[in-house]
Amino acid sequence: MSDIPHVLILGGGFGGLSAANEIRNNLSSMQVKITVIDKKDWFMVGFVKLWIIKGTRTFENSIGSLNELRKKEINFLKEEILKIDLQNKNIKTTTRTLSYDFLIIAMGASLTPEKIPGLSENGMNLYDHNQLTEIHNQLKKMKSGNIAISIMGMPYKCPPAPFEASLLIDSMLRETGVRDSVQIHFYSPAPITLPAAGPEISQQILNLINSENIFFHDSCKIKSVEKNKLIFEHGEANFDLLLAIPPHVAPKVIYESGLAKEDGFIPISRDCKTPFENVYAVGDVTTLTVTGTLTVPKAGVFAEGEAVTVAQNIILKIHSKKESSLFDGKGGCFIESGRDTASLIEIDMFSESKPLTKLTESTTKHLDEKIQFEKERLSKWL
Repeated sequence: MSDIPHVLILGGGFGGLSAANEIRNNLSSMQVKITVIDKKDWFMVGFVKLWIIKGTRTFENSIGSLNELRKKEINFLKEEILKIDLQNKNIKTTTRTLSYDFLIIAMGASLTPEKIPGLSENGMNLYDHNQLTEIHNQLKKMKSGNIAISIMGMPYKCPPAPFEASLLIDSMLRETGVRDSVQIHFYSPAPITLPAAGPEISQQILNLINSENIFFHDSCKIKSVEKNKLIFEHGEANFDLLLAIPPHVAPKVIYESGLAKEDGFIPISRDCKTPFENVYAVGDVTTLTVTGTLTVPKAGVFAEGEAVTVAQNIILKIHSKKESSLFDGKGGCFIESGRDTASLIEIDMFSESKPLTKLTESTTKHLDEKIQFEKERLSKWL
């Protein structure tokens, strides 16, 4: 280890920013050097995408600059990560090779619309920030017809977001006075709305969207998309506007490094370690199994919690302490109702007997908390 250990963090999202700040808040630049690498130089809380679709927010007003990290003596590089060399403990980017003493992989999940034949030509990607304004415009133009919201692969990030999208779209159509002429259909490959939250909460979410005349179709596994038509393994459905949540995979450089199998994610346990020395992974790029097929959901709040765990473990190591910290599996996700209220799903993935989940009632207070959540992250991290 060099005189001052170097923590290299791949990814400037929830996981990367949370880890960088936690380490820097506990150790000075004389004790540890921190570098964050990301191919983009901005951060945005994911759920803001829905506000951009609704038209209450713009992209420009919703991002924080990763260049601000330098004020905290955290180096930031806007570069593409080309190779993770675990044997030689270095990372190759577009312009340089960087060595590390500790590596935190927080690169998130990549969206792969190209995996579904016909999707890119015939549908919009609900999770692509470049398409949000166009989605807003299409919804504003709509006078009648069918809107399809289709989850095209599991797992996907921010599990409640597509349901929130359906409720916010419902409210937009009510505002423009065309809701009675437009049908909203929701297609999921899962048997219930939110498998990670369990059957009871899934039923409550189903009741919530049904109460706004949004039709939920379960077990719809997508094969391909044609013009105005979804082709499932069993059956098909027509649409005038398709908003898709494409399949998610780990970035290609992750498979090439041997950290994960093709199309999979990096398997971790509650200490967020990988089999490689001093290499950790957090957030959407990982799979953390709870029991059987149940895994920790891909959501920013869990990436943040895992990142704090990793930061604590690195701080302990730098102080030559033996003990280590485990991710507690606690988090909460907001669900906006489209009626100026929100509810909160509270999750404890590792409670004693089985994961505990609770859905609060929908209130304006929770909507204020959601707005506050975004403000806090931007001001605390950047």
